[in-house]
Order: sequence, then structure tokens, then C-alpha cells
Amino acid sequence: YLGVMPAYSAADDALTTKLVTFYEHLKDSSVPSHQATVLLFDPSNGTLKAVLDGSVITAKRTAAVSAIATKLLMPASAEVLCILGAGVQAYSHYDIFTELFTFKEVRIWNRTREKALKFASSVGGPVRVCSSAQEAVAGADVIVTVTMATTPILFGDWVKPGAHINAVGASRPDWRELDDELMKNSVLFVDSRDAALTESGDVILSGAEIFAELGEVLKGTKPALPEKTTVFKSLGMAVEDTVAAKFVYDAWSAGN
Repeated sequence: YLGVMPAYSAADDALTTKLVTFYEHLKDSSVPSHQATVLLFDPSNGTLKAVLDGSVITAKRTAAVSAIATKLLMPASAEVLCILGAGVQAYSHYDIFTELFTFKEVRIWNRTREKALKFASSVGGPVRVCSSAQEAVAGADVIVTVTMATTPILFGDWVKPGAHINAVGASRPDWRELDDELMKNSVLFVDSRDAALTESGDVILSGAEIFAELGEVLKGTKPALPEKTTVFKSLGMAVEDTVAAKFVYDAWSAGN
């Protein structure tokens, strides 16, 4: 799969295209499933200004958006963070979530236990490796799903009422991470309605109603409802790459 994600931000005076390849590796591979490059252009004349590591930008901007959603939607006294998956996005989410929030416990589960153990031993703080997704999820206040699952791995009857879920995997219309019960009995937030209704199997196949885009909450036109069980379905938006690439380029330019 080859994706092309162009975007322009007048506010940031930035024009980019991200090229991303996506390969579903049938066996555990040393090569990431997603690889990306961001091209940054001068919006005034189309000159190519920089070629940036899109894989790093994708990992960090995706986790940053999840963190914004979590800040708005998580329960007031969140203590337990659960991460399902142990790939690139698990690391980037762990880094920013432990930097911004104070969790008393972090749990991880991965289909391949060896990858979960490697994750736990390589990050900066204590992480409890769980033998099942259900064990990892039980009682968790914030759950992050960053898996390559094509059928549900997170079920509504496991989830603590009032928990917040960041659903980051399952980016195809026929793929799932969350079951119907969880999707239908949670308040659903998305980054883009249009994208969710065409790309997210969790949204399309469950028939769950979208309550708001994250941007609407940030603008104050829709409430956050942190007292409810909430799901943020993240698919990623090209403008996130644009803003991130310009930020990196400006910081590099200032350094030179």
C-alpha cells in the first residue's frame, strides 16, 4: 500500500506531501509496517525545501494527538494506563503519556510476548507485562490500542465505565480493534468525520454514531464529557504532518 498525503496550512505557511508505505508483515519483521517520508515545499514557488523522516514525524504527531484527546477526555483521577501493542506507536505513546500525565501503573500486552518484554525493558519507567489483553485492560483508566489487529482485541465488557480509549490501529474499512458493544456504548470522538466514515472499520462496521471531532472540542463547540466512557478514533490527518514538519524545519533553520 502506498499512500500520498498532501496538505497546505496557510497559518503555518507550509506545504507538504507525505509518502507512506504500509506492508502487513505476516511474520515478525525488523522492518516497520509503516515507513514514511515528508517533503516540505516553499508555498510561494513550489521549491523543495526539505526531506524529513516521516516515520518519526508520524509516530510523534500521532501520539501527540492521542495525548490531546486524553487530556480532554480521560477521567479526572486516572491512575492506570494500558497499552495494547508493542510497536513504534506504543513507544511514542508511552513517551508522551508518561511525560504529560502521572500514572501510578503502566501495563502492556502484545500478541508476541517477547516484544512486550522487550518494550518493558527498554522504556524509562516500570511497565507490567500482561499475559492477556483482558488482564491488561481490567480496571484501566486510559487504554491505547496500537495493534495490527484486523478483528476486535478489545471488548466492551472488559472496559471500566468512564475509561478513555485511544483507538489508533485498524486504519482500513474492514479492520477492527474494538467490538460493537464498546463502540456503541461509548461517546465517540474522531479526528475527521469524513475519514472515519470511509476508512475506519471500527466506525463503519459497528454503525456507531460520531459525537464530535476533536477539533470541535478544542474550539468549545462540543463538550468533552470526561465522565463518560469515551473513544477517540485516530486515523491521522495530513495537516498534522505539515505542522510537525514545519516545526522541525524552523527549529533546524534557527539552529543553523
